Amino acid sequence: MVAIERAFGGMSVRDVPEAVRFWRETIGLQVDDGDIARVHLPGGGTVILYPKADHEPAGFTVLNLVVADVGRAVQELAAAGLQPQRYPGMPQDDDGAMRGRGPDIAWFTDPSGNVFSVLTD
Repeated sequence: MVAIERAFGGMSVRDVPEAVRFWRETIGLQVDDGDIARVHLPGGGTVILYPKADHEPAGFTVLNLVVADVGRAVQELAAAGLQPQRYPGMPQDDDGAMRGRGPDIAWFTDPSGNVFSVLTD
C-alpha cells in the first residue's frame, strides 16, 4: 500500500485573483493568494485553484459545502448575488433546493462556471 500523508482537491479557473475574491469574500472561506491559490476548507481539507487558459467548467459538482440549513444558505448566497442552478427534471423547490431525496441540496456556480453545492449532512 502507498503511505498517503494527506490529500487535496483542485479545480481550474479562468482567473485566479477573481476566484480568490469569490471564495474568500462571497463564500467566506480562508484562501491563500498565489499563482496557484489554496482554499482552506472547514475540517482541514484544501482545494487548489489553478489557472488554465482554455478553462472549461467541469461537467459535475466540484465542491460540496455542508451547511446546517440549505434554505438559509440559499438566502445568504442570494443576498451575495448568487442564484441557484436549476436542472430540468430535478424536483427543486421555489428556493432552488432539492429536498427529501437524500440530503437537502442546492447548486451554484463560481465565476469560472464550476458547480458547487450547499447541502445538509
